[in-house]
Amino acid sequence: MKRALSTIVLVLLADQLLKVWIKLHFTIGQHIPTDPSGWYFLHFIENDGMAFGMKFGGEKGKLMLTLFRIVAVIGIGWYLRSIIKLKAKTGLILCVSLVFAGALGNIIDSTFYGVLFSRSTSIDVATFMPADGGYAPLLHGWVVDMFYFPIWHGHFPEWLPRWGGQEFEFFRPVFNLADAAITVGVLWLILFQRHEFATVGQQHPEPIAPPAPSSVEAGNDDRNEAPPQA
Repeated sequence: MKRALSTIVLVLLADQLLKVWIKLHFTIGQHIPTDPSGWYFLHFIENDGMAFGMKFGGEKGKLMLTLFRIVAVIGIGWYLRSIIKLKAKTGLILCVSLVFAGALGNIIDSTFYGVLFSRSTSIDVATFMPADGGYAPLLHGWVVDMFYFPIWHGHFPEWLPRWGGQEFEFFRPVFNLADAAITVGVLWLILFQRHEFATVGQQHPEPIAPPAPSSVEAGNDDRNEAPPQA
């Protein structure tokens, strides 16, 4: 339980501190280092959809996505509590803790950031608790993303259907620490599921103590004793 709680607190704390710092110091699209030839950046964007920039369109879609995230994190929390009670392997507990912390970190953004911050633009840095209110109502906030690793640039081969000749970049999505925690937890479970789920739900009965020896087995029966001397 302590390891799970420590993992969740550390991931949440690091995720939120980095997001708040980025939100209060970067304009949209700003990145460091500024050299465009680099292969890694802190690159500030805001995501109104799902992980890694995937969209879930419209205001109703955004609201449904936030509510789905809340329901999902409640389910993950219930499952985490269950496997802790079942004394599952430490690896499984830590992986589920990473997924739980990552999901909760993005829920904080989409639930509260619209109320707590002004809108970030390509010109203006956001402010905390603006006098005229935040940029969106409760449950409609945008998730802060900042990790960008454009490791390789190139073009798809011409013979490839549909994408032939088009520009290709690896790795294009911009993500945050919460996304990374979810991805690490899920990938670990996929790769090592047989090992991590091996003992979940199995009962380990207490060993039964052997019966205590009877008085007959412990000593000689009266019938086997030597007759008294005359």
